Amino acid sequence: MKKQILAAIVISVFTVACTKSTTKTEQVENADGSVTTTTTTVTETPNTVDTAKINNAKEDVKAKVDAAGNKIDDAAQKAKDKIDATADKTKQDLHKAGQDIKTEANKVGKDIKTGAKEVGQDAKEAAKKGASKVEEAAKKMKEDLSK
Repeated sequence: MKKQILAAIVISVFTVACTKSTTKTEQVENADGSVTTTTTTVTETPNTVDTAKINNAKEDVKAKVDAAGNKIDDAAQKAKDKIDATADKTKQDLHKAGQDIKTEANKVGKDIKTGAKEVGQDAKEAAKKGASKVEEAAKKMKEDLSK
């Protein structure tokens, strides 16, 4: 789109530049001694256009537009590369954070499991002690009743 607009502008400029204007000024002395000045502007548009000049200009414009397009493409590629690099770094950082969270969650899970095991062990020991005390009390009561 930009190339077409620039080409149209260049062609219109060269078309205007091919127009030839001539200004003629005539001074005529009248019989009474006064001078009359007449200015005439003649504009000529040649029937033939110098296509060599137009083609050269067109090629120059095309080359400049292509160079500008290449610069834009290069800048866009550099921006894309930077965005891709940033996205890759972010992905790696997120992956590492996920691994760290997983590791910590596993540690917490193991701690909970160990704690639950210890609580279960303590409950068993307490139950054993309680059961032995109940047995002792029952034996004592039986002895007391038999006396």
